[in-house]
Amino acid sequence: MTSASPSISLAEKVATDIGRQILAGILKPGDKLPSLREYARLNGYSKNTVIAAFDLLSERAMVQAHHGKGFFVRGMDNAADNEYEEEPLGYSRAIDTIWLMRQQAVREPGSSHLGEGFPPVEWLMDMRMDRFHRQITRSGVASLFRYGNRYGYLPLRQHLIRRLAGYGIEVGPREVVTTFGANHALDLVIRRYVSPGDPVLVEEPGYYPLFGKLRLQGASPVAVPRLVDGPDLAALEVALQQTKARVFFIQAAGHNPTGTDISPAVAQRLLLLARTYNLLIVENDSLADFKANSAPRLSALSQLNNTIYIGSFSKSISAALRIGFIAGERSHVEALADMKMLLHLGSSEYGERVLEAMLREGNFLRHVKRLQDRLRAATNDGLEVLRRFDATVYATPEQSLYLWARFPNITDTRMLTTRLLSRGVLLAPGAFFHLNTERLSPWTRLNVAYLNDPLFLRSLREELEHATSNDQRVIRTGLFTPPEWST
Repeated sequence: MTSASPSISLAEKVATDIGRQILAGILKPGDKLPSLREYARLNGYSKNTVIAAFDLLSERAMVQAHHGKGFFVRGMDNAADNEYEEEPLGYSRAIDTIWLMRQQAVREPGSSHLGEGFPPVEWLMDMRMDRFHRQITRSGVASLFRYGNRYGYLPLRQHLIRRLAGYGIEVGPREVVTTFGANHALDLVIRRYVSPGDPVLVEEPGYYPLFGKLRLQGASPVAVPRLVDGPDLAALEVALQQTKARVFFIQAAGHNPTGTDISPAVAQRLLLLARTYNLLIVENDSLADFKANSAPRLSALSQLNNTIYIGSFSKSISAALRIGFIAGERSHVEALADMKMLLHLGSSEYGERVLEAMLREGNFLRHVKRLQDRLRAATNDGLEVLRRFDATVYATPEQSLYLWARFPNITDTRMLTTRLLSRGVLLAPGAFFHLNTERLSPWTRLNVAYLNDPLFLRSLREELEHATSNDQRVIRTGLFTPPEWST
């Protein structure tokens, strides 16, 4: 058997990369592809390889050649079925919230996921879930064939009570309800406390899936700027007076995407505003295991008066386990447990038993200590990498899974994301973390665990050199007025 020639294999790779960008909506119907010569020059391929790749895309009805003009992306409703399809064709989108959420699940060999929201798998491997299966099935096996309790598996909730006490939050068994992760917890809270048309306060930049959930509910998210030490309280009070909003979603510690922590002074003043305006604060602390117990938490300062606390194990143990929890006043938790039962009938007792066994072992505390040590080292190394690129960093935390940064001569990180994606590097552009995703933003969220990745370093260096040369060329011609930096 003769093997495929290297040029054909490389052409297939080029066609696959472009095809994915078309299906993801990065390249939209009617967009003109770079010329054969330009694409070959920019990406270091031979012209014959690019010709073969464009021919493959034409055969798949994804692009169409116009004589004398070049190749253009075809409308997806005209495209033939092909191996790239992951959803009904015709659903076209730009780089947006759903696109980035989908990319979190894509792990291709040789790719670099700077925009990923999770720590590397190797950081979590010491919590071997497989070791606990027999232990779970040997005891109380009959309960594994029934729906779980609406509040969740009681021994697990008792562990959660002790965990919360370590943060200074005092609760009882009926003040904690388990969920299928932090996002499910947010869903329950939104269903219970947000009605269509309600104004709801959110941090900006902020947690982009939350924005989508609120809009799905028909609510009107209202942005409160996130500063280095927490939300802008002056802007918050103005928003409270103008909108009469009654719910505020916040990440006090380990804020996504800026990596910042709320200061004690801002936390105290925020809680005073909550009491004054009868504001319910929903505190998402899904990165709690990456922070010291002493990190400021609004729910500890308020003892859950005017606050609801959300926690999760998705990032510190496994996203596949799908277990989170909500803590709050008894009346809040009872209503949320009822809603959970109505929607899901109960909990996943098998998963909750596995987690309880893991927490019962002393290895979990050692695991958290290793996680924090790794994160502290990665944060320090990541800050050094960004200094070498002359990047501006929004905040310089001692340990954070994310850093919020911008690079010289980059005014819109969506364009940078598009260019790097073709090299196998995924970024999380800053526009995603704003309510208006069409705004220009030079910022990007970077996962510190991947900042030393060689593919990223090489690709970014080449792109920044390209941006610098273009910037200088345009300025010399007098055609360029530098825009204000978007914050």
